[in-house]
Amino acid sequence: MSQPVDSAVSAVRTYIAQHRTAFLDDLAEWLRIPSVSAQPAHASDVRRSADWLTAKLRETGFPVAEIWETPGAPAVFAEWPAADPAAPTVLVYGHHDVQPAAREDGWDSEPFEPVVRGNRLYARGAADDKGQVFFHTLGVRAHLAATGRTAPAVHLKLLIEGEEESGSPHFRALVEKHAARLAADAVIVSDTGMWSEDTPTVCTGMRGLAECEIRLYGPDQDIHSGSFGGAVPNPATAAARLVAALHDEHARVAIPGFYDGVIELTDRERALFAELPFDERRWLRTAKSHAAHGETGHTTLERIWARPTAEVNGIGGGYQGPGSKTIIPSSAMVKLSFRLVAGQDPGHIEKAVRAWAAEQLPAGIRHEITFGGATRPCLTPLDHPALQSVVRAMGRAFGKPVRFTREGGSGPAADLQEVLGAPVLFLGISVPSDGWHAPNEKVELDLLLKGVETSAYLWGDLAEHWRHAP
Repeated sequence: MSQPVDSAVSAVRTYIAQHRTAFLDDLAEWLRIPSVSAQPAHASDVRRSADWLTAKLRETGFPVAEIWETPGAPAVFAEWPAADPAAPTVLVYGHHDVQPAAREDGWDSEPFEPVVRGNRLYARGAADDKGQVFFHTLGVRAHLAATGRTAPAVHLKLLIEGEEESGSPHFRALVEKHAARLAADAVIVSDTGMWSEDTPTVCTGMRGLAECEIRLYGPDQDIHSGSFGGAVPNPATAAARLVAALHDEHARVAIPGFYDGVIELTDRERALFAELPFDERRWLRTAKSHAAHGETGHTTLERIWARPTAEVNGIGGGYQGPGSKTIIPSSAMVKLSFRLVAGQDPGHIEKAVRAWAAEQLPAGIRHEITFGGATRPCLTPLDHPALQSVVRAMGRAFGKPVRFTREGGSGPAADLQEVLGAPVLFLGISVPSDGWHAPNEKVELDLLLKGVETSAYLWGDLAEHWRHAP
């Protein structure tokens, strides 16, 4: 026997159903704008996208909606204060730029001409990230309609970036510049996904990233391996030994001090990960790999979500052409990246790597290490009141238990946490089959509307349960 639907849920769902067509028509209009931030030829389209969103947010009801300029592509900021001055403040993050796309890449239809096939909407940006940004516009209107409010139950702010698909090069500076206006008690990131259509999940953390290139120099030029081999140090051999020394026999990173500060998984977190319907064989097929591998004592999900890593992204040196060339090369290089978890500091990791590399290299091998910009990890405790509000809102929308995941990748969310000092929560409805960055990107319309519904419940829940939260 089905469970009765309470009046608030009924009101929200009725409002969403009544406005579904107009909502999807508006989203399709936005998706037609090819806001590809990585391609200079589309700079005007990225700006047009920002202008379109600003106008639509004003139409939604936001009394403040404006363009924030950066040295690159523009961002959009919007704000809608609650009637209650004591209400919590929530900032929603997303991005309006998209990945490049062309029909010849393998699309079944024009990537910037949205098309609905079955119950799926196909277009570049449908899931990443315009669809997931836009569901908040209908969500806040449904929230108002169902509660009779004229303003949201929370002080609601939006920051929609225009350069996420280009690495967010100006994002941190933008957040620092506008930190006072962006001040919030919690940040909601809607640039993420769920485990599957049948398993709604909330992400609780994202790994950070540090990366470097190590250049090794031996002889001042390539020299004859017969005349000098075995008597002078070879930078290519040194590069190979450096890589070999990166991990121990248990696949743990062997750099001294690398694990300093790591916040270990709790028994509860490990149990929650284990509840997910993970099929390792299917996962390996997706990974195009023939075996799982990693740190001893941890499952595959723990390795990619909650453990730090060191990966060799590139290695080279010496002759690479056909046939042989018997030389000792003058130089070699290694590119490394480090995924970091809560408790790790990118600055500490850089110092540790520099000290480790210097210790590993033999006399006669000079080296240079160049680090790029780093991203800090972020993690929200399972018992945080704002996270519990997200879980309740999503559970109400989906009508089933909500599980917990983390994200193995990295993103600008950590900048918001660090600069604003606010916890980061993830609210997304995309599923792995949506094909982010791939041909035929799509969003499941039923899930998109569940995102709308979750958003509609979330603001009231936060106002009710988090007013006196620390």
